Amino acid sequence: MSNHEGRTTAAYTGSLAVLTSLFFIWGFITCLNDILIPHLKAVFTLNYFQAMLIQFCFFAAYFVMSVPSGLLVEKIDYKGGIIAGLSIAGAGCLLFYPAAGLHSYPLFLTAFFVLASGITLLQVAANPYVTVLGPAETASSRLTLTQAFNSLGTTLAPYFGALLILSTAVKSANQISLLNAEQLSAYQATQAAAVQNPYLFLAAVLFGLAALFALLKLPQINSAPSRQQDEAEQGSAWQYPHLVLGALAIFLYVGGEVAIGSFMVSFLGQPEIAGLAEQDAGKYVSFYWGGAMLGRFIGAAVMRVLRPGSVLAFNAVMAALLVSVAVFGSGRLAMWSLLAVGLCNSIMFPTIFSLALAGLGRHTGQGSGILCAAIVGGAIVPVLQGLLADHVGIQPALGLPVLCYLYIAYYGWCSIRVPVAAD
Repeated sequence: MSNHEGRTTAAYTGSLAVLTSLFFIWGFITCLNDILIPHLKAVFTLNYFQAMLIQFCFFAAYFVMSVPSGLLVEKIDYKGGIIAGLSIAGAGCLLFYPAAGLHSYPLFLTAFFVLASGITLLQVAANPYVTVLGPAETASSRLTLTQAFNSLGTTLAPYFGALLILSTAVKSANQISLLNAEQLSAYQATQAAAVQNPYLFLAAVLFGLAALFALLKLPQINSAPSRQQDEAEQGSAWQYPHLVLGALAIFLYVGGEVAIGSFMVSFLGQPEIAGLAEQDAGKYVSFYWGGAMLGRFIGAAVMRVLRPGSVLAFNAVMAALLVSVAVFGSGRLAMWSLLAVGLCNSIMFPTIFSLALAGLGRHTGQGSGILCAAIVGGAIVPVLQGLLADHVGIQPALGLPVLCYLYIAYYGWCSIRVPVAAD
């Protein structure tokens, strides 16, 4: 018994360590959007609504591709899903090269969709894989720990993205009209290279990881507990209220988090807030995502002691209060309040995800697909906030994420009052 359990534990630990690299890389790629948005907004002279189409195309992929990804993972297993996801994401990164070279915003949007389709497949395969690689009672803690490394990627991405992508100043439409043909060609080549080189490197990393996973041996996991097989045979994941409510919580959480991150550079550039230049503001975005990273390491330990639902409700209330300060405040107080929201965001996704999947038995795969589809909130909420910002300004538009966090607090409170069977 001890030898078998020891081998199993070692296999699980090794697999978790390797899976951590996936959480890091998709966090890094996702957060680069926050840097590309102000860059492409200036290059293509877009308004906020048009700029938010980047997040719309990126996160719409979660809605469109989650269910097909879930079906694909059922056929080719977790490992096959991970390899396919990495390959598709790598192809998406390669599309940034012609998009920048041709100066085509529609091609950029296509590249974002393909890239996100690969990441969707990765999430559908990797998130439930982590929840079942060990005891059910520590699933929230385990997923929070791996998500902490996702946050390491989101923390580093804005800093390096600001250095590489925002380092070249973007000219206004009037300035561009004054350039002759040779100057315009040189300017466009410079702007294109600022995007092309980082994404070529990312493509190489993704294809390299796909090759690595093809060579690795990962433990086979059966996510369908036999004791629930008969009674759950005829049902579906939609019959579980805590999953449905959790899917809405994922929708609003990702929407709120992405909307805040997408507007952070513009928010910090407001004269009444900090008046920062784009490159400097881009570096400060690392504090937003860095708070999420720090909070996840802390949360992984805290949730071994406190109930996940209680921690979720507390963090959501604090996030709502901090965003409210950013809406009604000014100067450094508003700036640091919005940046501090990242700390509150830290445990939300993995906690909602594991609470929503608890007790689903053989429907865990379908439940994971539903939850990943709900990530489409990252497409809808930022676009709505973009519309608000175009009409009422950036600060008042931040009231939308406040509403998102209030619902998440409600979900956390509900999970305390009505715990699911596996909790």
